[in-house]
Formats: sequence, structure tokens, C-alpha cells
Amino acid sequence: MNLAFRLAATADDGKPRLPGSLQVNRRISQWLTLRADGRVEVRSGKVEIGQGILTALAQIVACELQVRFERIVMVGASTAASPDEAVTSGSLSVQESGTALRHAAAEARAVMIGEAARRLGVDAGGIEVHDGDFLLDGQPSGLTYWSLADAGLLEREATGSVAPLPSAALSVVGSPVPRIDLPDKVFGRPRFVHDLEFPGMLHAAILRPPSPAARLLELDDSRAHAIAGFQRVVRDGSFVGVLAASGAAARQALEAVRGAARWEEAETLPDASALGAWLKQQPVESRLVEERKASQPEAAVRTVRATYTRPYIAHASLGPACALACWSGGGDGARIEVWTHSQGIYNLRTDLALATGFPAERITVHHVEGAGCYGHNGADDVAFDAVLMARAAPGHAVRVLWSRADELAWSPFGPPMAVQVEADLDSEGRVVAWRHDVWSNGHGTRPGRSKTPALLAAWHLEKPYERLIAVNAALAAGGGSERNAVPGYEFASWQVHNHRLLSMPMRASALRSLGAFANVFAVESFVDDLAREAGSDPLAWRLGYLRDPRARAVLEKAADMSGWRDRQRSDSVGYGMAYSRYKITGAYCAVVAEIEAGTEIRARRLWIAVDCGRAVNPDGIANQIEGGAIQAASWTLKEAVRFDHTRVTSDSWESYPILRFSEVPQVEVEILVDPELPSCGAGEAAHGPTAAAIDNAVRDALGVRVRDLPITPEHIALAAEQ
Repeated sequence: MNLAFRLAATADDGKPRLPGSLQVNRRISQWLTLRADGRVEVRSGKVEIGQGILTALAQIVACELQVRFERIVMVGASTAASPDEAVTSGSLSVQESGTALRHAAAEARAVMIGEAARRLGVDAGGIEVHDGDFLLDGQPSGLTYWSLADAGLLEREATGSVAPLPSAALSVVGSPVPRIDLPDKVFGRPRFVHDLEFPGMLHAAILRPPSPAARLLELDDSRAHAIAGFQRVVRDGSFVGVLAASGAAARQALEAVRGAARWEEAETLPDASALGAWLKQQPVESRLVEERKASQPEAAVRTVRATYTRPYIAHASLGPACALACWSGGGDGARIEVWTHSQGIYNLRTDLALATGFPAERITVHHVEGAGCYGHNGADDVAFDAVLMARAAPGHAVRVLWSRADELAWSPFGPPMAVQVEADLDSEGRVVAWRHDVWSNGHGTRPGRSKTPALLAAWHLEKPYERLIAVNAALAAGGGSERNAVPGYEFASWQVHNHRLLSMPMRASALRSLGAFANVFAVESFVDDLAREAGSDPLAWRLGYLRDPRARAVLEKAADMSGWRDRQRSDSVGYGMAYSRYKITGAYCAVVAEIEAGTEIRARRLWIAVDCGRAVNPDGIANQIEGGAIQAASWTLKEAVRFDHTRVTSDSWESYPILRFSEVPQVEVEILVDPELPSCGAGEAAHGPTAAAIDNAVRDALGVRVRDLPITPEHIALAAEQ
């Protein structure tokens, strides 16, 4: 048994610096409970949103505690008991929560072995653990984790002094394990927040303004009173909701109220057909992201440049946002309880406290799975809707379900982006200098991070809260619009600038992969053209600027998988390649795409190679890469928020089309595994390379470079004219 101790680095407060989220959630008992019935309760602040994270975390704990996977019980995240791990985002759950749980479990194992040794009067080094049993000389000692479970041994802070097990001893980590969240979903058993029911529960529906700048002038609710099951209308400024005994009655009453509402509207939205130009004309906050200067600058004989754009993109969750809330008690005993599919339950609690004036310690937020969303959609907003409506019906649980139109028109959007790339070339066409400029709103307006609540209804109240302009996370934390703007190639010099818009006509926030999607799309489309101009194969060109063996390995693997070197050209079929390392510090990913150019572009096949270090659950990684690539194909070929100068018009599946099942490409994923390397997230690694690979394949098939997403027949025709 390896119980080697290591010297931990020391934090500013004199305590040892702990790995991952353990640094700010230091008590082992916050993470783990050993139960007398032979089960291990595991609590994480990261939440399940369809990425399979609970399964991976369970694998990590089972390995470190040396128990069977079946003994692990993953407890749903709640502010009542779970560690505060901020937001589940950025492909960081394994890195942050997995690392914390690995070290917490390692220390718990050492503590329990130490206690068993004390009781048995033996040296701890002579004790082994087998599925929770303590063995001496290979024989049961009579003590187990479970017999010591009530001793309160884990009610202590972690020290950071216990080394986790070596990779060779991690029997479950690295193996494909069936996901623990899927059986309920496959067999239609209640699991989602939409399925929750409580005795005496009421239903609410919210009347949204017709446009972002609309203000309610007049409301006549008399027609709603005649509807069976109707209870009351709740109004606070331009926020309006109806309460009823059933969902059907609430929706019927809402339509009655909608028809009798009078609004004042204004034209505040930009020209949807010229977003790239509009972005460059706005007031901005500009900053240098990163610069590299060549020690011996080479002379350039010419400069090439191009600008790429992406539109507003909706999260387009298949299941509209839903939440339940209950406002109970009175005076100092009053409490608010919320059930939500928010990706940041503690952050949401902070903003609920801000928006209601209610003490945060008397608000409990429980995570319950939703229909899946990677990014800041309406989950937090609908939770606040439910709280406002529950305040009008104390003692009752109140359920709010958004409509499809609400989901597509009122959830935060991924912001539009314009990316300009320039390269100075020498006489042989080699890059001697590189410049990259990004124009975009920030990619963050999540709750819990500002002085004012980032909740939709908070802006519609009689006394509205200030609407803050979206910001970007620090580059060290992954960045926002500048994510993956720093080139991943070994150019002699470069200069990267980010221009954050100081105007925000439509609400913008985090959408899966943030700015990396547009930046990688721009860079990889641009380098493909540079390779063509230089008369070089796109694979050879990329390898010529890459020294990192892991980067080269994923490119070579994707090329081999697709038969890149032996590919055959044919009419209307094209092949394209792209590569990136997500956030420049995360997973490596290379994609080869095969497309067919007919009346529309169809992505037929995607070959993807990914390296994310130690693979906890290879099946989960493949699932995330496949899902990310398919979502990216939908963004690339289909998706754009549509609007006129006043309001969003793409509020249905007909006006906001996404990739249909019949259009999904065949996806093949190969995972390059090194168990000695740290794990890094895979959820967002494929998005940018997939978009660029498809665009490069379109260029290969049609000879036309499309630089404005999505790649629709209209954009192809415009590109062909340029």
C-alpha cells in the first residue's frame, strides 16, 4: 500500500495549498460520507447536464477508496450540503472536482487506515484495503470502512499531504463504465426538474415583453378570471405572471392576458445582415491579449488578411427552461427553496438574495437535471421567475415552465463575433508575423459575479436593476471572446488584440466553447488558405509549424483515420482538416470532415482524434466529442438568431432550424491516452476544429471560401461573388 506523503505548497493564509476545488472546500466530510450500510456518499458542486460527469467522478472516488464502483452514491448538488464549486462550465469538472475528489478520497483512505491501525495495534503500512475491508497479511482484520463509519473521522480539513494512488493502481479509472444517469432517461423514469411534483403545487406562466426594449403600459386581466383553475395575476412593473391550478390553465390565462396587454416598443437592434460591420463600429474596450516578438525579425514581402464572422447563436435547448420554488414561513423563519437545472447553484443563490433582499443563508437551491444545456441559458432566469411567483403564493410549491418562444427569444445568446486575421509572409510564403483581432461582446453575464442580479425578470421590475454589459473571464481562467485567439502554431511573432463591445442590444453570455468556436474557425480556415497559396498539403503545412508531439499526434491520427493522404477528389465532395488545443492549455483535437455540396452543404463524415491526458471514462469522452462535433456542425451549417430592428423573430424551430437526425454526420473518435498526464476536459474541444474542417471541405469541393457563418446557400453565393 503506497501511503507516501508529500510536502504541499503553502497558501498565503499559512494553510497548505490544496488541489482543485479542495482549496476552497477543505473539509473532507463536505465531499465524502462513509455509510454503515456499505455505501459511499459523494458530493460534488459540479452538476450533471448530460456530459456524464457524475459517472466519471464516481469512478475516481471508487478507485481512490479502493471500493467497488457500485458502492458509490452520487448525491445531487445542493447549497444545503455540497461544496461550492461555482459554475459547471469550461470543460473543467474533471480537472477541478475530479482532482479535489481524488485527493479528498486519498486522504480519507489514509485516515481510515490510520484509525484501523490504531485499533488493531499494527503499523498502517501493513494494512491493505479491498472493497472497504481492511486486510492484514491478505486476511480480513475484522474492521472495515463501514464499521468505522460513525466515528466522525472525516470531520477534518484536508492537509494535502497524502499522495493519490499511482496510475497503475486505478482499476476503474480508464475503463468505460455505463453512465449512472442514463437508465432513467432511456426508460422514461422521472429524473428531470420538469418531472417534479409536490402536493398542492401551483403552476405559473410568464408574460414576456414582445421585444428587448419593450415597456408595459397597460394590462387588463379581466378575461383571465373566467378560466377554470385561474388564481391570480402577479405584476411588478413589466414583469407579469399568472398563477393557476394546472399548467394548461396557466397557459390559457396567459394568452388571455397577452391579448389585453399594451406595450411601448423601440427599434434598438442592429442590422442582422451586416453584423460584422456593426461590431467594428461600436464603442469598445481594447486590450492587448498577448504578444510575441521575434529576436531576429524576418522581412515580409506581402501581407494577407481576412475577416470571419459568426452570428448570434441560441442555446436552443430541446427542453424549455423549468424551475420550482417554495416561499414558506414568516419573519426570521421565512425560507426560500428552489429546484433548478442551473449550472451554478451557489451563484444563483447569490443573485436571488440580491434580487429579493432575502438572506442568502435562508435560501436553499437544489440542482435537478434539465434537458441539457452547455452554457448560460434560461435556467437561472426561470428559477427567479418561480421565486417571484412563489412569493405571491406562500406555502405552495410553484412550477414555471417556459414556452418554446421564451426559450429561443429570451435565453442569453452566444454573442456575434468578427475575427480579423493577418499574416506577413516571406518570399517563400512562410509566416513571419501574425496578427489576430476580435470584436465581440463579452461572453459572461452569469449570476453571482456582479453587484446587480443577472436575472432576466430583475430588469423588468417596477424598480429595475441595472443591466450590465457582458464581460470576459481572465485569460488565465480560459478567457471569453479571446479564447483560442492566441495562435497554437510556432510563429516567430504575433500580436493578439481583443475589442470588447460596450453596447449590448441583445443579452449575450456564455455559449459552449465561448470565443474558441469563432477564433479556431477563423485561424484554421485562414491557415488552410495559406497552405493552398504555398502549394502545400494542409496537413504538412500544419505539421511544419508544430513542435508539440501531442499536437502532431492528433493531426497524424485524424489523417490516418480518414485516409487523408489517399483521399480521392470527386464532384461535389470535399475534405477539410482543422486542429486546435482548447484554451491553449487543454485537450488537443484534430478533425477531418467530408462534405457533400448539393442544394445545401451536408457534413457526411467526421474523423476526430483527441488527447485529454488521463482518460477517466473513455466512453464518456467519446460521447462528449461526438456531441460537441454534431452541435458544432449544426452551428456551422444552420444556426443563426434572426431579428428585425425591434425584436427576435426566430422563436420557433421553423425559424431557428437546427441539424435534424437525418442530417447528423457519421462521427468516428479516437482517443489518445496517457494515464500519467493530468486529465483535462473534452466537452468543448471539438467545436472550433469541426467548424473549420467543414469550411475547409466546402472550399475543397466548391473552390469558394465562406467566411460568414452559417454556411448556407445564401452565404456561399455571396462568397462566390467576392
